[in-house]
Amino acid sequence: MDSESDKSDAEEILSEFQKTHGIEPTVEPQAEVEPQAEAEPQAEAEPASYETHNTIFIGTKPIMSYVTATLTQLASLSIVTVVARGKRITQAIDVSQMIIKRMNEVGYEINDVRISSDSLVSKDGQKRNVSKIEIDIKNSSVS
Repeated sequence: MDSESDKSDAEEILSEFQKTHGIEPTVEPQAEVEPQAEAEPQAEAEPASYETHNTIFIGTKPIMSYVTATLTQLASLSIVTVVARGKRITQAIDVSQMIIKRMNEVGYEINDVRISSDSLVSKDGQKRNVSKIEIDIKNSSVS
């Protein structure tokens, strides 16, 4: 089997997201046949943002799926951002409030809220502005 057919679900979702948002995919260096003696450590190859920050994009799944995903990320990261656009903004607020209100003993709190709009081209070719919200949830127990 070649490595292209062995893509994980996460890689497929990321590539689809990059295609729909016009983001050029980043190509990770592939392992060579002969390993080099002076290879750089893997930790330096990854961007620093992945080590300290993660993003949950709200879509069409049930709300509890996003609550579970956010709580899973908060177990190891100090800040997780919940992002939604358009009609899904209310679900992003619901996700953040479920975590804050029901898990208040654990020490989760809203760190920052950012609102903006994205300019998208609709199916009929018209340019439309779509509202966007980003909610940072902080785990104060993780240092």
